[in-house]
Amino acid sequence: MSDDPDLAPLRRFVTEATALVDRDLPEAELLEALAPRLAELVAHDGWLPAELAAPDPVHYRQYLLHADPRGRFSVVSFVWGPGQKTPIHDHTVWGMVGMMRGQELCEEYAVPTPGRAMQKAGEHAVQPGQVDKVSPSIGDIHVVSNGLKDRPSISIHVYGA
Repeated sequence: MSDDPDLAPLRRFVTEATALVDRDLPEAELLEALAPRLAELVAHDGWLPAELAAPDPVHYRQYLLHADPRGRFSVVSFVWGPGQKTPIHDHTVWGMVGMMRGQELCEEYAVPTPGRAMQKAGEHAVQPGQVDKVSPSIGDIHVVSNGLKDRPSISIHVYGA
């Protein structure tokens, strides 16, 4: 990688996440323990190589930063260009989103009623340094988008397997 930054913060996070996943904690406890570690990781962004922070002009990008060799979790950089967003979706695994640069807007939807259109239930912005949690047990049907109209936003996502 050109201009390879110091990846020590990412390595430290992966080591700590692995140790916590090894403990086989209940999901809520795992998320609670991992959240401050992810907040620490995204508090400084000099460690993220430029090529893993490059936006695409049309679609948001995902760059795999780490895949646990035992398939228990992954760490991914999401890069959002202006106006880019996901479709409505939910997650089948636990996860966390740490906001590194910019802002994400999360539009929340209620659990669908058969035969009725999806109903928006609220929204919240995720700012740099903040961590948002997702999981089927939390109820996480949402649309995620870049909250900024004039520049890219970058978040670090951690997903269970």
